[in-house]
Amino acid sequence: MGAQLQQDPQLQRRLQQDSIEIGGRTVYLNPFLYWRRFDANTDRWLREPGQLDEDQIQTNRRRFYPEVAFDALSDQDRQIKDGAVEMFLKSLDLITTFNPDLTPGQLLELERKMAVTKKKAFERWVARSLHRRDLAQKAEKRRFSRERWRREWQEWLADPVTRKALLPLSALVAVAALGGWVLGSQEFCRQVLLPPGNPASLTPGR
Repeated sequence: MGAQLQQDPQLQRRLQQDSIEIGGRTVYLNPFLYWRRFDANTDRWLREPGQLDEDQIQTNRRRFYPEVAFDALSDQDRQIKDGAVEMFLKSLDLITTFNPDLTPGQLLELERKMAVTKKKAFERWVARSLHRRDLAQKAEKRRFSRERWRREWQEWLADPVTRKALLPLSALVAVAALGGWVLGSQEFCRQVLLPPGNPASLTPGR
């Protein structure tokens, strides 16, 4: 592993951003590096934005974004940064769960490094998650609209009043189609059965 790190500077830099040395041991800052120890509920809780109370996120905005005026942000940017705040809180919760002997001073050191190295990564993760959720919601709305349209048509066709109204209309359409077919057949026969021409006209010129 050491030789691989020396040969791959990008991997080394990524691991340095995803971990911190505290008290002679390595503590992971990237919450997804703990995934082997997750159950399904914890994995879903971590991956899906909107799992924490809005008041809890707003209270911790300045803790991770002291330089940002949230009131001046667009709705999309504010949603992404609020999601990043949520990721910070979830990550710290997981880290303390899997490293319960960390002291308050060590947790503060860990949090400061997270704020420097993981902020952009959390924002990118939240932006992708929100985009996927938006696409899924739009697909669900389209499916619901199709189902509602189909159900309304079925109910309309099954209504007795509709059936009574459609019966003469269907007969009229059938008669019109039959009449069109008959007229078309007669016209076709006229074009095929041409009267014989004048035999003299077929005699070659002298």
